[in-house]
Amino acid sequence: MTIKLHSVVGRRSYDKDIVFRVIELKKIDGKEFAILYGEDYRLIADAPLEDLVEMDTRSVHAKAKELKNLEEQSFELFQQDKRLLLEREQHISTKGYTEHSPYFQVPGKVLHLDGDPQYLKKCLDLYEKIGVPVHGFYCNEKEMPNEIGKLLDYYRPQIVVITGHDAYSRSKGKKTDLQAYRHSAYFVQTVLEARKKFPHLDQLVIFAGACQSHFESLIHAGANFASSPTRINIHALDPVYIVSKIAYTPFKDHINVWEVVRNTLTGDKGLGGIESKGVLRTGMPYHSIGEEE
Repeated sequence: MTIKLHSVVGRRSYDKDIVFRVIELKKIDGKEFAILYGEDYRLIADAPLEDLVEMDTRSVHAKAKELKNLEEQSFELFQQDKRLLLEREQHISTKGYTEHSPYFQVPGKVLHLDGDPQYLKKCLDLYEKIGVPVHGFYCNEKEMPNEIGKLLDYYRPQIVVITGHDAYSRSKGKKTDLQAYRHSAYFVQTVLEARKKFPHLDQLVIFAGACQSHFESLIHAGANFASSPTRINIHALDPVYIVSKIAYTPFKDHINVWEVVRNTLTGDKGLGGIESKGVLRTGMPYHSIGEEE
């Protein structure tokens, strides 16, 4: 079967461990190659067409079902954490439930830049399900450093996500070499540009990175949280769980890194960061226009 643009494929040499879609076909030294995006993992790869096999519907559905179960588990665990956070804040705001002044809560606003439009849509759907206010934009990773400044000026978010696709290539250097990564250098530059606007780590919380990204460089550039400490693949929705936890943690509370990453699909091998503050704020009084007096 001929491999075409948008075909859903696996790599024979990797025992079809990850489902990819073909996003570009090209010739290198006369040999036909495909550029691949992971269907569920934020990984970009290239492979000769001869190494690719089109995935049958049953295999794709089986892998999708397995990941869907993991997504649902992560969502339920996150919802439990969210309820506990909001209940604790309610207890504090009402002085141990002895006062009944109506109040409202404002979670942090997110600006999400994503190098994959399909992943962006999945993320925006999850933000909506969780209840996090967000502005999302598809942006090629190479263009992110040029776009981040104007977006920050216009939207003034409390949290920024800088993500897309990435990959480490052993043929290009050691794991410590930034140039050995597909898009890590662009993520690093985008973080640096964001920090020119908001230098302090608690002024703007930043998540940056994708599959196998150069974690240390992203943290040194000014990211609060990043991928990937052990250079493994991260799930498409992991950035959402990271920043949603931050969005619903009160601004006066510090966030333990383990508490942030424990309910993600990837865990601490693919995600990490430094101690940061939450951004949720509580206000009062709450009065809904239209309610009867």
